[in-house]
Amino acid sequence: MIITIDGPSASGKGTLAKRLAEYLGFAHLDTGALYRAVALSLIMQKKDPSDVAAAKAAAQTLDFDTLDNPDLRDEKTGKIASLVAALPDVRAELLAFQRNFAKNPPGGKKGVVIDGRDIGTVVCPNADIKFFITASPEIRASRRLLELETRGKPVDPGQILKAVQDRDARDETREISPLKPAQDAHLLDTTNLDIDGAFEKALVILNKTGLFQKL
Repeated sequence: MIITIDGPSASGKGTLAKRLAEYLGFAHLDTGALYRAVALSLIMQKKDPSDVAAAKAAAQTLDFDTLDNPDLRDEKTGKIASLVAALPDVRAELLAFQRNFAKNPPGGKKGVVIDGRDIGTVVCPNADIKFFITASPEIRASRRLLELETRGKPVDPGQILKAVQDRDARDETREISPLKPAQDAHLLDTTNLDIDGAFEKALVILNKTGLFQKL
């Protein structure tokens, strides 16, 4: 069983994906962390993100033990992640890992919840259920601001909003796997929802699709 959750940054897709995976007993994969890990590798090597060979090498030698590194959530890492995510060679290297995860859930799990930006459209186009999560740029910027403040990072509200808008523009207009809802995705706007509200709405959708009868 494959559930995909796509959407822009700070829309709440990652938090929802984790919660649904825990509730259903499924494995969870945050594909954005893969690209952030590639970006962090380039930062640590002091490589330019436009260096295709270096970015591809970083993807090929990705250490999956680094996916919990808190530096993955830094603004600089996120910005570079969106740049390397537009590189076809990097996407090709990580695509196989994502599809294998979906086909062979770790730990013998009976399903997966995978979140990202092109999971329902490119990585797993035949997924059982697809979500597309969104929220206004202002709300997403405020969530990102709170996250950074909680981590003790210096923040500028204006710069955070601009970063969110710039990231949207890059993700939506990139030539390879642009951010967009799959035609058969269930749309969920979390602008006026907290995680509990989003989770409850997602469960209603899952129930209507008959997912629970299939498990």
